[in-house]
Amino acid sequence: MKFFRIDLLTLLISLFILNSCKNQDTVGFTLGTKGTLSGSLVDTATVFTKTTTDDSVVTSTITKCPLGYIQDPIFGTTQADLITDLNLPNAAAYTLPAGTITIDSAVLILKYAQGFYGDSSAHNTSKYVVNVYQLAQRQASAGIYFSNTAWANQGTILGSTSMLKYNFAPRPNTKVIVDSVVSGKAPVPDTIAPQIRIPINPSFINTALFNASAATLNSNLIFENNVKGLYITIDKTQSTGTGGVMMVSGTDSLAVYIRATSGTVIDTQVVYLPTMQHASYIHFVRSPLLQSAVTNKTTLTDSTVYLQGLAGSRVKVSFPYIDSLFSNKNVGGVNNVIINRAELVVTMKPVSGDIPGYLTPLPRLSLYELDIAHQRVELPDATGLSSADAVGAFGGFYLTNVKPVNTYHFLVTSYLQNLITNKLIDYGTYLAPIDTTNTTSVDIMPSAQVAARTIAGGGHIHALDLTNPKNPQTYSMRLNVIYTKIKQ
Repeated sequence: MKFFRIDLLTLLISLFILNSCKNQDTVGFTLGTKGTLSGSLVDTATVFTKTTTDDSVVTSTITKCPLGYIQDPIFGTTQADLITDLNLPNAAAYTLPAGTITIDSAVLILKYAQGFYGDSSAHNTSKYVVNVYQLAQRQASAGIYFSNTAWANQGTILGSTSMLKYNFAPRPNTKVIVDSVVSGKAPVPDTIAPQIRIPINPSFINTALFNASAATLNSNLIFENNVKGLYITIDKTQSTGTGGVMMVSGTDSLAVYIRATSGTVIDTQVVYLPTMQHASYIHFVRSPLLQSAVTNKTTLTDSTVYLQGLAGSRVKVSFPYIDSLFSNKNVGGVNNVIINRAELVVTMKPVSGDIPGYLTPLPRLSLYELDIAHQRVELPDATGLSSADAVGAFGGFYLTNVKPVNTYHFLVTSYLQNLITNKLIDYGTYLAPIDTTNTTSVDIMPSAQVAARTIAGGGHIHALDLTNPKNPQTYSMRLNVIYTKIKQ
């Protein structure tokens, strides 16, 4: 971001020249006979922060579906289960192959999407077991389902990665070698996209498809009503270690490898039952620490805040005494001030204890406000952005190579100007996790497509920092403002 590189120099020069965060210095712009335009830096704004739960999010329309179970020593446990439908081949009437059908194997295919979070090292301590059940009730056609929608299953395991000869571990970037079936010929090795392949019990396929009635095979709707769909979840009783959350494509297929025997003729083929509709059920068991943070009503501001993906938690941010920054006799009030640049800086906060290195911070955060109807809207600084550079200028990306490191920066110039001049009423301003998929605009809706989390410094009250007011709190959230006073 240009501000972080270029305006950092401006900030440093201002500090040396101004010798105080509220002293002014002429920057050389004249305003006719009314005087000169002066520039000053303020970094002593009081910031209040509170960790809150995030809103639930629609998961039936997302392109990356979370699936997994992760144990976090700070946040607690998070589980994401995947719900899919199951359709006839080509989602249309199906004619059985001629002859006697024998199922060699059946495999549920879940292709990876980018965004795995957790333990995926080559010698990881986490063992992942994924089980597949049959839904108790099918999804409604074109139904809209949220992340907190619970689903029931029929209790019988249809398939599991525990049936594999090797321990399953997420490999979202590793291609898979399988034996591809060629009609009338021996299978040949084939390299395919990274995916999870879950063995499915052939008896379920025989009952649902090959032994189904003619009416069922002639109607995809009847087939869906009979099969209900699939419930895919991590088996916590067999899984070990910290675990992780995978991102998968919700639309794929169940591949059935068969042999059709007619007399002396044996034909091999693959029958694909597509999965076309999906949803994820996300549920949290928050740690006592996080639960206390989201329910704490006694303190004005939290010194530590917690942001959790999968629509877990967000942080409310407010600047209750912003007007007082410009009320002294040298400035004369907010009507005599123009905000040149304002930036909210969020700094990752280290925590004590044994935290696995793969529990990395969220790669991106969003900053938004609520309107009078308490609906999410973009900040003025984020509206009208149409390019990646503009989105980068607004900020929110986790910075590790720009000083200060391990920070998120947000441009809030217009927002602050409107706030101090009462053109905007603060009905609520929030920091929240966001997925990095969208690079052309600023997302403000809760996201189930990122599973990471961030622990950051919260707000603080400068006026109450009496022990050593000249020593800034290293990890505290802060507002940097460069303003000019218009002399009358």
